[in-house]
Amino acid sequence: MATTSQDSEQQSLSMMYGTYADILFVLFPFLVIGMQRLWDGKLYDTLMQPDLSIAAAILAGLAMGKFVLGLVVNRELGRYKERIVFFIALTLFVVLGPSIILMLSIVGNAEVPGFVAFVQPVLLIIAISLYSTAVSISNLLTRFAADERQPETAEKGRASTDPDARPRPAPLDLPRRTGNDGV
Repeated sequence: MATTSQDSEQQSLSMMYGTYADILFVLFPFLVIGMQRLWDGKLYDTLMQPDLSIAAAILAGLAMGKFVLGLVVNRELGRYKERIVFFIALTLFVVLGPSIILMLSIVGNAEVPGFVAFVQPVLLIIAISLYSTAVSISNLLTRFAADERQPETAEKGRASTDPDARPRPAPLDLPRRTGNDGV
């Protein structure tokens, strides 16, 4: 029992490190741009450029990908689809849409309003939070589905003591192309 909770804790810690490594990797180019602007004495210009909105849009797209992955990884998770679709819509409505509108408005206008310096960092923080949540939800749903299937395999006598013998998600069922598709 202690080994199982220790494995779960280790898996959660690894997931957290992986999530924040992804976030740092996405933000790295924007850090370089910010450092160059700091060197030039124009750090405030970073807040008035579309850079932070671009980073927020990238993280929002990654978050939506993780939410969709959590939705399609296992057919038994269909009961959670409304919640996952809600998070996808929330990501679109709160982060992706506003960040794209800000990018287009900043690039298209010579005069950028002052509120942009406040809104862009807020969008980036929300995008980071949503991406972290998306990774956590995706992994929890996958782990939950694996835990639900384990009693079945134990009843059938196929339970294994090998920790690498965890149940794997079913592959996606994609339609096959036939030779007479008219292409």
